[in-house]
Amino acid sequence: MHLALSIAVLSVLIVTTNSPAQVAPPVAHFHHIHINAADPDASIAFYTSRFDCEKAAGPDGNAAMHAGNSWIFFNRVAAQPPSEILSAIWHIGWGAEDMPAAYRKTDIGDLVGMAKGKFFFAYVDGPDHGLIELNTASHHHFGHLHLLSADPIAAAEWYHEQLGLPIAGRQPQKRIYNGLQVSPSASLQADDVRIIIFPLEYARGQWPAAWQARKDFEPTAGRVIDHIAFTVDGGTPKFIEGPDHVRIELLSGH
Repeated sequence: MHLALSIAVLSVLIVTTNSPAQVAPPVAHFHHIHINAADPDASIAFYTSRFDCEKAAGPDGNAAMHAGNSWIFFNRVAAQPPSEILSAIWHIGWGAEDMPAAYRKTDIGDLVGMAKGKFFFAYVDGPDHGLIELNTASHHHFGHLHLLSADPIAAAEWYHEQLGLPIAGRQPQKRIYNGLQVSPSASLQADDVRIIIFPLEYARGQWPAAWQARKDFEPTAGRVIDHIAFTVDGGTPKFIEGPDHVRIELLSGH
């Protein structure tokens, strides 16, 4: 497995949290990640042989993966889809209970408010170069979706107001970690999936050649991670555009 390491990420970064009394019950539930794949069968074999997920028939009867309480669906495309980090969907992530023993590692304990030597992460170059993160956790399940945004705080508010997702934390102050800007940032909780939002400036610092002349994100549609989906009570299934051109599918029911 090819591991590509980078420097700053991660899930429990957010330091300011809301109390349960301040958060309305969620009205949307995380349903699936939709991936464009040149060879869906090979992609499914890759994921199921390395991560905690299993091949299953999706609601439409096509081959898919069941990852915890979420789904991962695949759309067959004629050629490898674009994968450079130019859209607001950065990566998807799984937990790993023994990162030091199982993977090459980068220690970012101090980034997430823990002692050094307690928190590690690594990136896996997945099928069609879809980026997958492994990080220290008490489980080995599909656990997070990491986004980028021109305004992370406003993006989190949009997901909260439009979809009812609880805001798990906000970090409004600018913060630099290992030379990269990692906040303002925010996080939301969609059932058992944490959605983390880092600033656009992180992308500009991490991939300067790709971002030198760019002013905005590419739409996620057509890229290796095409869209994310939630179920909502009632209503008609449809696609909407979220903050930073993230394609979002809304499905009826839980």
